[in-house]
Amino acid sequence: MMNDFKMHLKEYVDFFEDNLPQFLPKAEPHQEVLSESVTYCITDGGKRIRPVLVLEFCRLFCGDYKKAMPFAAAIEMIHSYSLAHDDLPCMDDDDMRRGKPSCHKKYGEANALLAGDALLTLAFDTIASKTDFSDISPLQAIRAAGVLAEKAGVYGMIGGQVIDLQSEGKKADVEILKLMDSKKTSALIAAACQMGCIVGGADEADIALAGEYAEKIGLAFQIVDDILDVKGDAKLLGKPVGSDSENDKSTYVSLLGLEQSQRLVDDLTNEAIEILNRFEGSEFLRELTLFLAKRDY
Repeated sequence: MMNDFKMHLKEYVDFFEDNLPQFLPKAEPHQEVLSESVTYCITDGGKRIRPVLVLEFCRLFCGDYKKAMPFAAAIEMIHSYSLAHDDLPCMDDDDMRRGKPSCHKKYGEANALLAGDALLTLAFDTIASKTDFSDISPLQAIRAAGVLAEKAGVYGMIGGQVIDLQSEGKKADVEILKLMDSKKTSALIAAACQMGCIVGGADEADIALAGEYAEKIGLAFQIVDDILDVKGDAKLLGKPVGSDSENDKSTYVSLLGLEQSQRLVDDLTNEAIEILNRFEGSEFLRELTLFLAKRDY
């Protein structure tokens, strides 16, 4: 089963990597740095979990994951822009990202800011101009774009980032962490799952269930990140460990301890799998859920 999962995951990631370049900007005269920095941000070796979720949820409901590629590209653009901006000195001030210099360290702060802005707008341009409307209805595309905008914006990822900034230098409690992470992390994962459902033709009940599933794995994902910051391998993570403690940042581990944090990951993972049991043919998603809970990078 695990070998089947790894082969399926590789199939999705290879498909995504092979097709991503067609959605990236070409170099224009006197602004080559823009296409270079945008490409640098989105081809920096991420796990591609969000696009994989788009593709798999689409397959789950219509059998054809390939038609969801523009939506998979769009969500990775949003994710990549958020990382480029998170690393800026005015935010987290991180010099490394996935074992390479952050965008602002390679191209400068202003160009990193513009690269993020470009990726944000390119995501919606991709949905509008690259969707095959002979196979996906305009209503489906608009609905998926709306979900992405909501989950990435004021009511989702951006809102969570604001809570994160407001919590700096303070001892946030677990409820504040859960609220922050439901927006900062889970929201974009929910967008991935629900966009795949919408493009695949799922009904409203299944779209809602996909959102509930995403809430569980998104929170578990963040707690695993907190655990890895304490006991992870810096070489595998591609960044230094222990930064949360050095910055006196409230995390699940600092508030609950390693053992209780791991129990919470296990509980959330089991709850997510219970939701998946209501979807026929969700074996890959169950394996992916377990893989994310046990990851070491």
